[in-house]
Amino acid sequence: MIAFRRLSHAVLMSGFASILVAAPASAQTYPSQNVNVIVAFAAGGIADGLGRLVGQKLGERLKQSVVIENRGGAGGNLAARAVATAAPDGYTLLATTTALAVNETASKKRGYNTEDLRAVAIVAISPDVLAIHPSNPAKDLKEFVANGRKANFTYASAGVGTAPHIGAEYLFRAVAKVQSVHVPFTGGAPATTAALGNHVNALVLTLPTVTPHILQGRLRGIGVASEKRVPAVKDVPTYREMGFDVLSGSWVGFFAPAKTPDAIVLKLNTEINALMKAPDVQAKLAQIGFDPIFKNLPETDAYFKSEVANWGKMVRAAGVTKD
Repeated sequence: MIAFRRLSHAVLMSGFASILVAAPASAQTYPSQNVNVIVAFAAGGIADGLGRLVGQKLGERLKQSVVIENRGGAGGNLAARAVATAAPDGYTLLATTTALAVNETASKKRGYNTEDLRAVAIVAISPDVLAIHPSNPAKDLKEFVANGRKANFTYASAGVGTAPHIGAEYLFRAVAKVQSVHVPFTGGAPATTAALGNHVNALVLTLPTVTPHILQGRLRGIGVASEKRVPAVKDVPTYREMGFDVLSGSWVGFFAPAKTPDAIVLKLNTEINALMKAPDVQAKLAQIGFDPIFKNLPETDAYFKSEVANWGKMVRAAGVTKD
């Protein structure tokens, strides 16, 4: 009996040791297959654009294909739920926006907890922009708001609970005191299409999706929600210049299931930060109005938690709920 117990103990300890050895080894060999990135919004928006840019560069650095899948809907919750419940092995990632932080307060029926995800990297940030069709008589944000006091107006966004939606509701309801009708879409691209077709009175999105249309005169930018003007659209004044003290914008970040091994998440964070520092990537970001962000893992985690808290305050002030 004593010999059997000793043998059983030896086998158990041997198995436990093999698990300990296997854990770092799996991180060292990661990735050994394609990495899937689920984008929380439709093709053509900021999450999609940066998701594809980072995905391509990351695949080159990891020497594995990075496959992009757009799964828009529910203001980013559909994709977030899919990744939160995926295997925590580093092969399923989420590319999303500030909407993830917003939804913690604005949406109670998400189908996942924010704690089910861990931040891998927050890569870039840009302010919101308010744009209108060139046929709109308003020449600036002041005039647009003044016209809005005479009659309700519609505005499009990338979805309920996205940062531009919350920022717009805060601007219109809390600051400007005008009535508006929100028209949500599944991403920035379809919202922009509606504005280009003059199907809505205004468009509120994170700047990069709208930049080309402003520069080519297809839409008129009448305000950016930043502290100072953005070089990419230098002729568009800030909200503050127009008398509205509102700052609002959105970042794009990458997330993994919460139980993904630290070593894998660290590797992803390191590689993503490195690729974001490449001159061609930085030039592309500047051209469309993005500022890059470089944070290590502890800084990324702290930043995301602060964003959840900050956007929670704005959501409550704007009185926005999704459910």
